[in-house]
Amino acid sequence: MSYRVAMDIGGTFTDVVCYDERSGTVTASKAPTTPGDLAEGVFAALGRVVEDPAEISFFVHGTTQGLNALLERKGARVLLLAGQGGRDVYQIARGNRDRMFDLRYRKPAPLVPRQDVMEAGGRLDYLGRELQPLDEESVRAAARRAREEGFDAVAVCLLFSYANPAHELRAGEILRAELGDDVLVVLSHEVAREWREYERTSSAVLEAYTGPVVRRYLARIERRFAERGLAVPVHVMQSSGGLVNASYAMRRPLQTLLSGPVGGTMGGVAAARFMDRENAICIDMGGTSFDVSLVVNGRPDVSAEARIEGYPVLMPIVNLHTIGAGGGSIAYAEAGALRVGPESAGALPGPACYGRGGTRATVTDANVALGRVDPAWFAGGLMTLDVEAAGTAVATLADELDMDPLLLAEGICDVANAKMAQAIRTLTVEHGIEPREFALVAFGGAGAMHAVFIARELGISEVVVPRFPGAFSAWGMLEADVRRDLTHPYFRSQDTLDGPDMSRNFVILEEDALAALSAQGVPEERHRVEHAVDMRYEGQDYTLTIPLRDAAEPAEPGFLETIAARYAEAHTGRYGHATPEAPVEFVMLRSTGLGSFPRTAAATQEAPEERAAYVRDVIFDGAVHSTPVLRRSSLDGELTGPAIVVEETATTVIPPGCMATVDPNGFLIVKVNL
Repeated sequence: MSYRVAMDIGGTFTDVVCYDERSGTVTASKAPTTPGDLAEGVFAALGRVVEDPAEISFFVHGTTQGLNALLERKGARVLLLAGQGGRDVYQIARGNRDRMFDLRYRKPAPLVPRQDVMEAGGRLDYLGRELQPLDEESVRAAARRAREEGFDAVAVCLLFSYANPAHELRAGEILRAELGDDVLVVLSHEVAREWREYERTSSAVLEAYTGPVVRRYLARIERRFAERGLAVPVHVMQSSGGLVNASYAMRRPLQTLLSGPVGGTMGGVAAARFMDRENAICIDMGGTSFDVSLVVNGRPDVSAEARIEGYPVLMPIVNLHTIGAGGGSIAYAEAGALRVGPESAGALPGPACYGRGGTRATVTDANVALGRVDPAWFAGGLMTLDVEAAGTAVATLADELDMDPLLLAEGICDVANAKMAQAIRTLTVEHGIEPREFALVAFGGAGAMHAVFIARELGISEVVVPRFPGAFSAWGMLEADVRRDLTHPYFRSQDTLDGPDMSRNFVILEEDALAALSAQGVPEERHRVEHAVDMRYEGQDYTLTIPLRDAAEPAEPGFLETIAARYAEAHTGRYGHATPEAPVEFVMLRSTGLGSFPRTAAATQEAPEERAAYVRDVIFDGAVHSTPVLRRSSLDGELTGPAIVVEETATTVIPPGCMATVDPNGFLIVKVNL
């Protein structure tokens, strides 16, 4: 067995990348996604890159099943079992307003209505000591209601279970005995063993809401693999940028919530390593959305908590910022001005140029009208675009706005580019990060078409377009490590800190992490564990995560002074100031087990059959330029813009004045004229 395969299942296409360990070559392809039965699309895509699936030695994929269920509000029906007196915690949520000046702001509607929340008697104190025993009859009453009313899942969140999970564990035993495997039982301390009652409840509810959908999907994929005699284990991308096998993902389905988009970030990490860069901005532009993430100091930008659709989640998650901007984003007139997105034409009917009945102008139609797309070889020849339909759609909107159609087409692209540049500023400038110090790694079906224009908006001088940009998220999954994240609440002031005790707790976490990696099938020689501690100044509410050298460091002399200095540095970097003389507090211990697989080569491939380049008229800055259209596999040496570079999964637009080269790894490096 010699093929390592990764797959990214999107709404329209299923992208697949295959690495042949014998030859060192990487191939990519895609197949239409089959919404009725995603497994059919998976095996159709596999057939395009592997002749004999029995030779697959490793398989990983990203799934948006859980995220789609959340976005479409088509998740499970959840019964929430809260502690006595805590029935309204989830409904009340937090009192802060995310959008201060939005007069129409409303908190997200709870995924569990109040009538579906029950209470379980019993009580622990803040140290986890039992004050009242668990009322087991109230738990059995919840089980009876779940069974009689047809609930799909039960989420259990009891007060102070992060300090002592005994009551939650017993409640879980009762519920599973009463309900069997038909109803998913989620315990909050297993999802997030962290403080903050509402956030822990929200995390447990999200897992219960999306879990049944993810479990059914993964079980179906594993069953189809078994039916075809494939013994290879199925791996799944996590929101943290690491991998887990399907059996673990079925137990902790919340970890897969951002499974698909995160693959691109890990591809960006690998690309930065290949190019010996430390910092990169990753942009993934598809048909509907635009995702931004960062690589900082050679590592993905991961946060210990996040908000998804307005719901807080306590789990390590790659910081992604998503807006409704893609090739299918619809342009329209509003109050005499041009607007673009977030409404999308989707796959059906799609942009007007797809010839599927769409009539409204989209970003893709604007690019077609400007000549920036090869209509005869779009998506590697899978589709021939209708140039006339694109022109008609743009002209119709131009008449409404009393504009020249070609000027309007450039305006549509400019508005979209400005929105995407602002999305990048949200993760960079608003956090004290200067985007000009980063390279822009562009992928997705439309990312390379707009990347140089976005870079100009931000003053970024270098754009990197990897091979197979449309399937780059899948390639990134081949570069990810198996990852398990463990936490342990550890509330200490600097005056009560016992360094050797902290070290002993880290050793326990490390042993658990190593055991988890072994259970995932990672050889011991490929194990490593990283440690960090959440800290804050006294009186602060939120924390920063400060990395440690190893588990033994807290026991060393001078540890408090060293870690306080690191915290002050991190505080300055995040907020622009620090108070070194202020006392610090410790809140949470974090250990991350990482298990590496053999790395792939950079995504190069044998050159396909060549088609001679041709020249077409393309509009840049309101002027017509005679522009060569080239196959990427034919590029050699330097290429001066303007130029259009086409390949199987994307189109790269190189405006006048820019210079492009292909580096030894096969990456297309564009130097932007600012």
